[in-house]
Amino acid sequence: MTEESNKIPYLPERLKGLERIALNLWWRWNRRARRMLKAVDPMLWSATRHNPVALLRRVTPGRIAHLSTDPDFLALYDSVMGEFEAMLAREDTWFATEHPDVSRDRPVAYFCAEFGLHNSIPIYSGGLGVLAGDHCKAASDQGVPLIGVGLLYSKGYFDQKLNLEGWQEDSDEVFDPENMPLVRLPAPDGQLSLTTVMTGDRPVHLGAWSLDAGRVRIYLLDTNLEENHEEDRELTYKLYGGGREHRLKQEWILGVGGVRVLRALGITPGAWHANEGHASFMMVERLREQLAEGVSMADATTAVRANTVFTTHTPVPAGHDMFEPEIVDAVCSDYWAEGPLDRAAFVALGRHPELDHGRFHMTAAGIRLAARVNGVSRRHRRVTQELWMSLWPGREPGRIPIGGVTNGVHLASWMSHRVMELLDEVLGPVWEDDADDPAIWDRVAEVDDAALWAAHVRMKGTLLDFCREQARSRWIELWKEAAHLAGAGTLLSPEPLTIGFARRFATYKRANLLFRDEGRLRRLLTDIKRPVQIIFAGKAHPADDEAKRTMQRVWQLTRDTSFEGRIAFLEDYELHVAHRLVQGVDVWLNLPRVPLEASGTSGMKAALNGVPQLSTLDGWWAEGFSGENGWAIPVADAESEDEADALDHENLFKILEREVVPLYYRLDERGLPGGWVRIMKEAIKVAGSKFTTARMVREYADQYYAPALSGKVEGDDPPEG
Repeated sequence: MTEESNKIPYLPERLKGLERIALNLWWRWNRRARRMLKAVDPMLWSATRHNPVALLRRVTPGRIAHLSTDPDFLALYDSVMGEFEAMLAREDTWFATEHPDVSRDRPVAYFCAEFGLHNSIPIYSGGLGVLAGDHCKAASDQGVPLIGVGLLYSKGYFDQKLNLEGWQEDSDEVFDPENMPLVRLPAPDGQLSLTTVMTGDRPVHLGAWSLDAGRVRIYLLDTNLEENHEEDRELTYKLYGGGREHRLKQEWILGVGGVRVLRALGITPGAWHANEGHASFMMVERLREQLAEGVSMADATTAVRANTVFTTHTPVPAGHDMFEPEIVDAVCSDYWAEGPLDRAAFVALGRHPELDHGRFHMTAAGIRLAARVNGVSRRHRRVTQELWMSLWPGREPGRIPIGGVTNGVHLASWMSHRVMELLDEVLGPVWEDDADDPAIWDRVAEVDDAALWAAHVRMKGTLLDFCREQARSRWIELWKEAAHLAGAGTLLSPEPLTIGFARRFATYKRANLLFRDEGRLRRLLTDIKRPVQIIFAGKAHPADDEAKRTMQRVWQLTRDTSFEGRIAFLEDYELHVAHRLVQGVDVWLNLPRVPLEASGTSGMKAALNGVPQLSTLDGWWAEGFSGENGWAIPVADAESEDEADALDHENLFKILEREVVPLYYRLDERGLPGGWVRIMKEAIKVAGSKFTTARMVREYADQYYAPALSGKVEGDDPPEG
């Protein structure tokens, strides 16, 4: 699927396929491909943070020449290339088998503001982007005809560092496209500009890059072109950067521009999926196209809705994008001035019946223009139905036509190779081909206890080694005081129970709940016989000062000698760090204030590696907790947030002190924490059988994509307004 590229300066004919592998992220979830790339130069593989493009651009010609005659490497190379070609050519995919009458020539266009596929492509901020990346990988695995549409943020999200006071500082994350698996897509005339959109009083030219993930291609829009005004070139510099008008322009580029770029490339989707309200303008542009062809508003709306899917991830009103009328006028006025969609009709699409005040509500527009709307967990579905009752006046929440598809994670991307190898021994070497069958996960119980515990101990050691190496590199490049080294985890040791808390630092996620009683926390962590240590990681939104203050408090405690170096904070949380954390800690801690977590997927990733979760019963954990795969903090019966926090804090520490810590340190006659290992196995079983993107994408395909691709509108129940 990848166009010709000259990114790799030297490859002999015998190894030309290495470039094709490097330019398709399929290698990320194929164990043999990863082993082959690591074998090119193991030290350089580590130094480039597992970036095969950078690896092949930096490896010496002499090393490549040697590999081209090495029989062992060539045997592995030929095997991997065979798998790669078979993957691209495969016709008997799950989707083709289950939906033989649905055309695969007109794909599902999946629009999202961010995609998190690999740490070398830093165009994601957190869970939404990583979910989108996992969605694309699973669509490739299942043969779902899907393409992605997003923006190429040439300065990423931001590089994080904490200053000498522990305050988060945000700097540009400039990257070099030459070291990334990106291919520029020129227009037929060779120009980089594929199309234009109006933002305010001037046109903005759009270019595009392609990024391949197996059989799925993602198109990333770019305004950093010479034809554009300097201010417009900056529109795709930063993810979620700038003020309100800048944000609206980015979403305008994504939605309106994304549709136009696909048209310019000759791509005609059969269905359209907006992943969160950021992409709702995609529907508005398609409505405008229908009206321009002379279709009535009613018929045009029906046509757009018939093949549109909309997923909302936000369970609170304040979390949805709303834009003030003056900003909408400044950005969009030329759009409706050209017709045929006038201002009144445009504004009506984004009107919220209760939160209106003249603002354009992106989620309201998405719900109005999509026949199929869903939340991202069972609990979130109910919350979303209640949140949007006002669009269907007089209905009970249970009758609001909003469905639910619980999120999942991509198994082959998040399960460690050590755990996979243990499953190879029990399930056979091709068990991944049948991983969607829940029955095979019952056999996780057959994994040898000692082998599973030994694998976990090794992964924990790898995590602690990573903490030290990260501290070393940041000491050389950034840090000016020795206290940074202690706070980065260099004093952590492999024996104590290690808790991981890593996610976006938002106030509702309550990283500070642990510190409500610092004396009690200190006693827990510094117990001589049963010590505990905590590793924190995460970024606060650049505009969220309250979250930054919470992070600053974590930073201060990492330097408090009374905690004996048992609290660490890993700076610049991203996918490379996340993989080590979800594989290497002993317990995954998640403390969202109920019901503000729509889904949460980090606990699923940890569970796939045998790391049980301790969490409030929110998001996926409300349906994922089996009673044997981790621990649940009961929902607090409280009248205020502070009262709920107090109750959750008390229950959290009771569970830690009475259940979690004693079980971890209780050894059986074999010298193993047998009770703990049983929970590890149950965590793997539940996550593998119910919470992967294979299951998730199949649900989307069966319930949403196949009907949308067929243009079926049974049960279509549009909201009012």
